[in-house]
Amino acid sequence: MTYQEAKNIITKKQSLGIKPGLTRIFKLLESMGNPQNDLKIIHIAGTNGKGTVAAIISNELMKSGKRVGTFSSPWIIDYREQIQINGEFIPEQVFADYVEKWHNNDCTEFELLTAIMYKYFADCGVDYAVVECGMGGKGDSTNVENENISVITSVSLDHTDFLGDTVEKIAEEKSGILRKNCTCVLYPNTNLSDIFAPKCQKLVCVKEQGDFKRNNLATAQAVLDELGIDCTAEYVSLPARQEKIHGVLLDGAHNREGGKGLAPILSDEVALIGMMRDKDADGYLSYVAPRCKKIIAVTPANPRSMPAAELANIAKKYCADVIFADDLLSGLSAAKDSGLTLVCGSFYLVRDVRNLI
Repeated sequence: MTYQEAKNIITKKQSLGIKPGLTRIFKLLESMGNPQNDLKIIHIAGTNGKGTVAAIISNELMKSGKRVGTFSSPWIIDYREQIQINGEFIPEQVFADYVEKWHNNDCTEFELLTAIMYKYFADCGVDYAVVECGMGGKGDSTNVENENISVITSVSLDHTDFLGDTVEKIAEEKSGILRKNCTCVLYPNTNLSDIFAPKCQKLVCVKEQGDFKRNNLATAQAVLDELGIDCTAEYVSLPARQEKIHGVLLDGAHNREGGKGLAPILSDEVALIGMMRDKDADGYLSYVAPRCKKIIAVTPANPRSMPAAELANIAKKYCADVIFADDLLSGLSAAKDSGLTLVCGSFYLVRDVRNLI
């Protein structure tokens, strides 16, 4: 099987949608020999900042001489970037061989990808596996290990159809990755420590540092301190996280807190915006749209996308000049003609636009 054939097989499983629950992934991992139990896992859940915190931890562990597996999603540049060891993507043929051997089941795309990740990291003998949850925690397919250091980043409203309609309900779902005999490091989440404290042996509460970026850095530093890594953590920039290419700002944040973090650096933007229908679009746009002089709403290429016309109607509450386009290319063309400066609201949209600007 070639890499492209393998990628086609696994991505076709997107048609199965999001199916929370662990029965399928446990069955597959058992057939693999339960590789997750051979790993030292740093497990990260949260609404915002998971990828950044994972990258900072991985980078510092690598600098200390450790062999580090990192699992993070969604992909932006290359599908294989979701599974890395010491910054190197899983090799194409290795990925293809795993898919060929393990794809014949009812697992979703993310479940199969997760299982392949655990198997690959165990086969390669990594010192640590830094694993980012896909969604939530308790029912997420990454939540299969016996022991870990768990990390909870910023918690706010997101995926409310699946995780609950209050921050407390979402925090409860994310607390499912904690283990009674293990340590949890908690980002400065106001009034949520009581949800996490009873579910772990030790809760490390990070003190407020003043802003989202510094809070992420302090959270990663606290994890490294717990591991006994003598370092001063340095911030890591990632694709599609306030990334600027050819004068256009790209940001995949997609909820109220993400909009709040993006808004301070915006001013009179011409924005191409697309979002998923299960997101708090009004909450996000209440921060971003007032800082835009023109918004072109589009429908990202994903089954969960919010129709562009619906998104435009919400955006009109906060911005006077809003139009929508029936397809991405026409929307991008209109945005460029108006002087495009910002693409935001969805990692899927940013990924598709990133190589077109």
